[in-house]
Amino acid sequence: MSEFLREISRRDLLAGSAAAASGLLAAGLRAEQGPAIRRRASPNEKLNIAVVGAGGRGADDLQGVSTENILALCDCDFRNAAESFKRFPEAKRYQDWRKMLEAEQNHLDAVVVATPDHNHAIISIHAMKLGKHVYCEKPLAHSIWEARQMARAAAENKVATQMGTQGHAFEGTRQAVEVIRSGAIGEVRELHVWTDRPKGWWPQGVPRPSDTQPVPDGLDWDVWLGPAPYRPYNSIYVPFKWRGRWDFGTGAIGDMGIHNLDTAFWALELAAPTRVEIKDCSPATDSPEMQESAPLWAILELHFPARGDKPPVKMTWYDGGKLPPQDLLMGEPVPAHDGGSLVIGSKGTLLTRTWHGGENKKDWFVLLPRRQFEGYGPPAPTLPRVKTAQGQSGHHQEWIAACKGQGKPLSNFAYASVLTESLLLGNVALRAGKTIEWDPDNMRAAGYPQADPFIRPRFREGWAL
Repeated sequence: MSEFLREISRRDLLAGSAAAASGLLAAGLRAEQGPAIRRRASPNEKLNIAVVGAGGRGADDLQGVSTENILALCDCDFRNAAESFKRFPEAKRYQDWRKMLEAEQNHLDAVVVATPDHNHAIISIHAMKLGKHVYCEKPLAHSIWEARQMARAAAENKVATQMGTQGHAFEGTRQAVEVIRSGAIGEVRELHVWTDRPKGWWPQGVPRPSDTQPVPDGLDWDVWLGPAPYRPYNSIYVPFKWRGRWDFGTGAIGDMGIHNLDTAFWALELAAPTRVEIKDCSPATDSPEMQESAPLWAILELHFPARGDKPPVKMTWYDGGKLPPQDLLMGEPVPAHDGGSLVIGSKGTLLTRTWHGGENKKDWFVLLPRRQFEGYGPPAPTLPRVKTAQGQSGHHQEWIAACKGQGKPLSNFAYASVLTESLLLGNVALRAGKTIEWDPDNMRAAGYPQADPFIRPRFREGWAL
């Protein structure tokens, strides 16, 4: 075993140490690993980029960064990455991201992480500790502790980071943020955010399969599992059927909540909620199915604290096809597919449709009641707009520019970690089966230590951060 891979295994033995418990492990690892290996790219030079999870969502990310040099493609499931390999035949191919980082660390500038949720943190943090810029798909991490460690590693290693919330760079999103901050809808104390997922995308409210199947050729099951507890391979998990399983994914709130809450969270400068309540869900939180996976549907209430002179905000979250009361939309059709949000102020309401519509459609959001806002003109821009090459994703290009020393990605890990933590608290409540009173300073559910494993999970031997 190489020194690089041995070091990852050694760190697993340190995971229970006082340094790890106090959150100092990341700083210690930075010193142990030696100087970060950073290749400086000029603004006119192409970045050398590797994509981990090159099939599936990674294939779309590849398009977003295709203006640069794709140095390496990594996917533990070669079957799923076949099309990406074909598109970039010159890129080096790997099944194990650890071997890729070890082999390419002197040449890489940046890494895109597009794996299942449970592998986001371990790959991203190891890349950042090597001085590599990181673009990581949403949600930022599988657990709250991991999200915080990712933000910390980004700050300590001074790398450019971006979470894959493409809508964050869209014209419609940035204009909506400016409208809310201008005071056009008044003081905001209430939010409603929803999605129709999982709705056929992946199974939820289901038990764990009992049968064992042979691992197919082309899949490295050990690398796919990564830090998750070991379980036998079953085709029910891959590809992209894992998101509803607690060991691997974060359910609908981690998938679409990150997108659909983003506008309001950003505009209102929210912090993590202080309380999360389960209003209803199916199946019941004490059912055997809920030990394995997220519910078929849920309605949650998240209570965000006041920020300076900004009032507290109550947010109701709906998934699995549940929707907010119709009267709140004032006659507008409910954006059911993928969902939307309602930002309710003292002077009016801002309705956002699914984030997909925000790129080029300036009517992506609607101010209600419509008659009251006839003739309304949005405020002058205060947020930077993203310049893109034709056919390229502005969100990726914003990150690429930052990797070359130009500007700052606005969905960076400092911002993304708090958004992710806020929503993952919904899953903590669901798994605990009770209301969570959140103590952010100690990263604990106050008075309920039984929730600790849902906040900071135990990692499989050899796969600690």
